[in-house]
Amino acid sequence: MGDFTVWKKKKSKPAGEVLSVPRTDRRTLSNVPDPEQIRVTLDRRGTKSEAAASAERDADYLNRIRMLSLRYMADFDVFLAPNGAKRRARVQGRAVDISSTGLLVALNAKTDQIRVGDRIWIRFRIPPGTMPEGFESAVRMRATVVRAFSREEDGREQAMLAFEFDKPLTAYFQRKRWGYSVYMASGMLFVAFAFVMLMRAESVIYFKYNMWLYLYSLTAAAFLLTRYLFGAFYRDVPVNPDYTPGVSIIIPCFNEEAWIHRTILSCMNQDYPIDKLEVIVVDDRSTDGSAERIRQVVEMVHQEAERFATRDRLKMHVLEQNGGKRVALVKGVEMAKHDLVVFVDSDSFLEPTAIRHLVQPFQDPRMGGVAGRTDVENKYTNSITKLQTVRYYIAFRIMKAAESWFDSVTCLSGPLSCYRKDLILKHADAWLEQKFLGQPATFGDDRSMTNFILKTHRTAYQDSAICSTIVPSKMSVFLKQQMRWKRSWLRESLRAGTFIWRKEPFMALFFYIGLIVPIAAPIIVLYNLGYVPLAYGVFPGTFLTGLLMMALLMSLAHLLFRKSRLWVFGFVFCLFYEFVLLWQMPVAWVTFWKSTWGTRETPQDIEAKNRKAARRRKVKESKPGLPL
Repeated sequence: MGDFTVWKKKKSKPAGEVLSVPRTDRRTLSNVPDPEQIRVTLDRRGTKSEAAASAERDADYLNRIRMLSLRYMADFDVFLAPNGAKRRARVQGRAVDISSTGLLVALNAKTDQIRVGDRIWIRFRIPPGTMPEGFESAVRMRATVVRAFSREEDGREQAMLAFEFDKPLTAYFQRKRWGYSVYMASGMLFVAFAFVMLMRAESVIYFKYNMWLYLYSLTAAAFLLTRYLFGAFYRDVPVNPDYTPGVSIIIPCFNEEAWIHRTILSCMNQDYPIDKLEVIVVDDRSTDGSAERIRQVVEMVHQEAERFATRDRLKMHVLEQNGGKRVALVKGVEMAKHDLVVFVDSDSFLEPTAIRHLVQPFQDPRMGGVAGRTDVENKYTNSITKLQTVRYYIAFRIMKAAESWFDSVTCLSGPLSCYRKDLILKHADAWLEQKFLGQPATFGDDRSMTNFILKTHRTAYQDSAICSTIVPSKMSVFLKQQMRWKRSWLRESLRAGTFIWRKEPFMALFFYIGLIVPIAAPIIVLYNLGYVPLAYGVFPGTFLTGLLMMALLMSLAHLLFRKSRLWVFGFVFCLFYEFVLLWQMPVAWVTFWKSTWGTRETPQDIEAKNRKAARRRKVKESKPGLPL
């Protein structure tokens, strides 16, 4: 993926973001189809040349093969038992890189016990963050030595062994852990679902004692359970190999020097016809080294083989002055030459098949916009990123998938979304000039544009169009982001409420319920956890049990789909939301017109900062002796 910066986790304290690091391929654009059919053999990623693969072009099959062959940089202990001693290893080394099918090991000392062709027992534990989510586990299986060589490292000769596993790690984990995870999650999901239904039956019995409380309880439970139900019904639009419309990817950038390199490469390195894909990077007058970094990447990609036409397909534009994300996006759309435009955040990274999958719903002429799935890239950095990992997955795979069942996704998220170009241009002026209670709408651009599109067209979600993004790993940044999202959600939900009733009736009903439930939630929590225990001396066991069941649904759904050990953080997120994030909602009620980001130096942020400084100076002048 290039020479982007990566920080390793230390035992005492993480020095930065913890990411899985794919091994750099010998070609910068290894997934781009070869128009001149020069590639004639199986490449390092396991996919055949365009000529060889055209007769068997199955996108899902090719993606599975690519994932099996994709290698990740590694650094963990490996134990080898050359004489068949399954439990006691006699040779030790360090993993250099790993894939689902094999492992490269640097031996601690030379040995003549292992030769090419030997089939031996191999034992290791994959640390979290080394491979994709779900692979973090212990492994003990047979492997065959397929290569032995030496290389110089730090002035000394290092013995290296390459192994091929008897079975891919995907098959190994399916039998050892993943299969059990699916059975356990499925069974416990059924139990949790049934338990919630029984609790709601109890609410019906006690309805006459407190109508509003139990009405809320029934409504909230019905809303959440139907989200999971329709999320389970969801299916992707399958790939039509003959449908490859022209696509222009727009990347707005502001102070993303650390990640923009990887973002650009992931957008260019797409398994998509080269004459139908272009990438436009718009720098919003970054104050760090982002612009120079973009120029370096553009120049590097332009040096690729002429047959990939990279000079015509990758462009950079720097705005004359900082105008905000919406201005950068509109400028990119104006420069775009294709009929579909894809918005990608500057800290988000696309899978090589993302665009091919993302465009498929546009075979429906009534489709106006499509959102892809966003995973957390830095999931293993700390507990804050881990709880976001579960939340992101449920928000996309369950919540957006349920909305997509009715062709009415209410937020085409910023990390990866696709629109018809003519619709963006039609609403560009209103989008750029949008104000709420006299204040410019500087954030929530994805929800805002979705509202413009949803009013007249369908919107959908495509789970197989995958990108990953960098999420906040510091609590202060995370809380500011969540406050910003709540304000934009409240503002745009009020807008959507004026027309959503024209959509499918069931979707409209649950949209309005989904608006009321979060707004009323702080009052309900205060009543159950505060007023009832103090006024009646009753322990809120029923309420806490209901909360536990909802947390269980989130965690088990993540375990079912992802087979990951991070599923327990669904419980953590629910508790964190109930006792921390929920109380941002009352603040959002009375401040949702604010236009400052809090995490970005927009003109509005600078103006707010200047106002605060002016107030401090005024107080200082009126009360000498106080510090500024």
